[in-house]
Amino acid sequence: MIFVDGLPFSLNSSSSSSSSSKSQPSDLLVALMEHQVLVSATHSFKSIQERKVSASMDSKLITSSNSSRYVYLFQREYATVDPSLVHYVGTDEATTCVGVVIRNRKNGMTSVSHMDSPKIVDIGFYQMLALVVDHNLDAGLDVHLVGAFEDVSPNHASGRSISQGKRDGYSIPLCRKIVETMQKRPEKFHVKTLCVLRHNTKYDSQGNALPIFNGLLVETSSGTLIPASFDKTSRCPDEIVRRLRVSSSHEDPSWQGKLLDTYDTKTDRFIIAPCSWTKRLVQIVLSLQSLSDSEILASCSTSPLAEGPEFVDNERRLWNYLIKNPDWRTTFPMRQPRVFERTGDGGWKRAGLSSQ
Repeated sequence: MIFVDGLPFSLNSSSSSSSSSKSQPSDLLVALMEHQVLVSATHSFKSIQERKVSASMDSKLITSSNSSRYVYLFQREYATVDPSLVHYVGTDEATTCVGVVIRNRKNGMTSVSHMDSPKIVDIGFYQMLALVVDHNLDAGLDVHLVGAFEDVSPNHASGRSISQGKRDGYSIPLCRKIVETMQKRPEKFHVKTLCVLRHNTKYDSQGNALPIFNGLLVETSSGTLIPASFDKTSRCPDEIVRRLRVSSSHEDPSWQGKLLDTYDTKTDRFIIAPCSWTKRLVQIVLSLQSLSDSEILASCSTSPLAEGPEFVDNERRLWNYLIKNPDWRTTFPMRQPRVFERTGDGGWKRAGLSSQ
């Protein structure tokens, strides 16, 4: 169930409680978007300067031990981190996706995901909550949602209703599903930040909608949320393979409806769960290689005008890897995960077979 400002969230209407409980998810979303406490919280969040994160880490992220430990997540991944082992966890590159943060107020256990489709929300919440709630449904859970800019015209979502159908784009259905899922689950979700849709949208000189922020960073000890972007050196470890899993998971039945397993909470290791890809995907990639940059954006992005400058290069690097490794078993021999251990300076190194 959703809580705002310490109180159970309900729609402000004269309808009976029974009809309210069956209210449309889109109405719940609109009401949350208009809640003054959340509007104020979103304004406060947007006033924070975006943090630029690199592999060496910003000096402001360095801890007393002089080696800041952080976990980075790609699209469709999630990680639950222990604040005694990890100082920061974050994600970026979210345009029509949503960065979801769930933090247990009592023990600081924090789960972050980069949700990209309504289809993975239900199981995704089960995955995220498994180690955060720890069988205590009364635990207070702080929730932050950042991303999913308004990728359809405001005229399609005006007034007190959000349009349904094909004109919804990608952001609205995802936000709607997340809100619906939180409201129907038994846990107590205290929504603290709702920087999505119109609250996370700006316009360029040509009138094109763009996200204000496409990333976040959570300080696990305090729960502080910071707008953030990461450079190439900080999107690690195993960047290309992890990006490839996003594309290949659509054809791998073992990942249907799920977030991608990436990180082991108890050992503070990246355990990149295996994912297979087909010859069909390799053929598709071969056909895309000859496309121009603008054609790649139009063909491969849900929001071509809102992508960052690295999008096309990232796609080409992923395709090159796939062409060089058409058989997924080369990357995941015997369908075993790829394991990375923390180094003394907070970075990552590939574990040997004995460690795996």
